[in-house]
Amino acid sequence: MANTNLDDVPSLDLMTELLRRFKCSSKPDKRLILIGPPGSGKGTQSPIIKDEYCLCHLATGDMLRAAVAAKTPLGVKAKEAMNKGELVSDDLVVGIIDEAMKKPSCQKGFILDGFPRTVVQAQKLDEMLQNQGVKVDKVLNFAIDDAILEERITGRWIHPSSGRTYHTKFAPPKVLGVDDVTGEPLIQRKDDTAAVLKLRLEAFHKQTEPVIDYYSKKGLVANLHAEKPPKEVTVEVEKVLS
Repeated sequence: MANTNLDDVPSLDLMTELLRRFKCSSKPDKRLILIGPPGSGKGTQSPIIKDEYCLCHLATGDMLRAAVAAKTPLGVKAKEAMNKGELVSDDLVVGIIDEAMKKPSCQKGFILDGFPRTVVQAQKLDEMLQNQGVKVDKVLNFAIDDAILEERITGRWIHPSSGRTYHTKFAPPKVLGVDDVTGEPLIQRKDDTAAVLKLRLEAFHKQTEPVIDYYSKKGLVANLHAEKPPKEVTVEVEKVLS
């Protein structure tokens, strides 16, 4: 980012940012990992936690794409692997997290989302953090029954051109299968079908349960009742982190 001349920044924006930094300076550092299957509500809670505790949000998929786009040394390596159709190595991903953590926005800590997915990744992450003299503070486990997820996810229908979303149970359209505004047909995303969800959940349980065990042994896991309405989950998160 080019250095902006502060004279050109509106006073209100400057004041808002100063107040935010002042508020943040008194917050304790927090390094959090969010674990949960698709549809468990991590995406709803992470921006709330991020703002409340002044953390940066490290979504490994986005970070990899950003590193590739910015052609950082690690990004170049990651692109080579992807071009060959290989998985990006754990060391590379940890390296990219390591790089990202040095940004000013991460000085109060971070929320890691989508990583670690395996115990080996968790160990490598621990090693890297240890080298920086910090450690993971809490692992928030968005625990939820597969059957509830299936209802949540397979009930989602979308009006493709506007992005309006409906849910057969929680927010149904006035006429089944039809957009309220245009009367055009609704579609279901490929990922939102029961068959795809079943595969994603199987992979999630197989890969991630050992990660939860790994952090449980360290006494870091907080199990959230992710089936509750979002506001109640937020209250649970605040209790766990206070």
